[in-house]
Amino acid sequence: MPEKVIIIGSGPAGLTAALYAGRGDLDPLVFEGSQAGGQLMITTDVENFPGFPDGIMGPELMDRLRKQAERFAPRIHTVDVTKVDFSDRPFRVWVDADEYETESVIIATGASASWLGIPGETKLRGRGVSACATCDGFFFRDKELVVIGGGDSAMEEALFLTKFASKVTVIHRRDEFRASAIMARRVLEHEKIDVLWNTTVDEVLGEDGVTGVRIRNVVSGEVTDMHTDGYFVAIGHKPNTGIFEGHLALDDAGYIKLQGDGSTATSVEGVYAAGDVADHIYRQAITAAGTGCQAAIDAERWLADQT
Repeated sequence: MPEKVIIIGSGPAGLTAALYAGRGDLDPLVFEGSQAGGQLMITTDVENFPGFPDGIMGPELMDRLRKQAERFAPRIHTVDVTKVDFSDRPFRVWVDADEYETESVIIATGASASWLGIPGETKLRGRGVSACATCDGFFFRDKELVVIGGGDSAMEEALFLTKFASKVTVIHRRDEFRASAIMARRVLEHEKIDVLWNTTVDEVLGEDGVTGVRIRNVVSGEVTDMHTDGYFVAIGHKPNTGIFEGHLALDDAGYIKLQGDGSTATSVEGVYAAGDVADHIYRQAITAAGTGCQAAIDAERWLADQT
């Protein structure tokens, strides 16, 4: 007997979908992944998730979301889905050699920030190293910050951070931005923003928190250490959609395309997507949770129409 719904992923989108699907008597089977919890598991203080006036640690928030989902969706497995087949119904989902059939699927595998992969990035992640200005900018009031990148995302991050920081330095490896002209102009004209052209970062410095960056001029080869209180990477996000290539319509950046009618429906009827795997604009925990709710309701209504 096929499952009614399989949920792939366990960030705010996946767990909210599990909560709603469970309450809707869909008895969801959840494959949360071997690295459960999504990007909030590497986030320290979360102050913008409603209901927590004093803020909450990212891992604690995910633990609470999981416990709440477990009340209604007890079948949560900490394994990775390795293959899918959406060509016929019931759909088929594999975890290594184990095959599962399901009438519907909710994909909530999220997206991963792109990193430079330099020394200090991983060690200091959540302690001055961030890939989300809207998540963490508030913690750097009156601090000096650097933003790495040259596209629109980097421009947006730098401009947002000026609301809090005393100074923002954009570090870009080329001698001109890839960003749109209007965004580049806003950055170049902003009194709080400086730009270091033709420069890369070799290392993030600090022990318990970021104290600086080691930078290299790509023209002269000169290496210097620069003070900073925070390091923001804005070189893009990569949606976790590798196993869905060839099975669903994806955009040029690899995000799952939705049908554009306000639902979470994908290019395959009965398959839905929620959270950052289909969202390259907002990328917030609360918006991911909201679309997780939508996906569960969309799936529930679609399944009801099939009977």
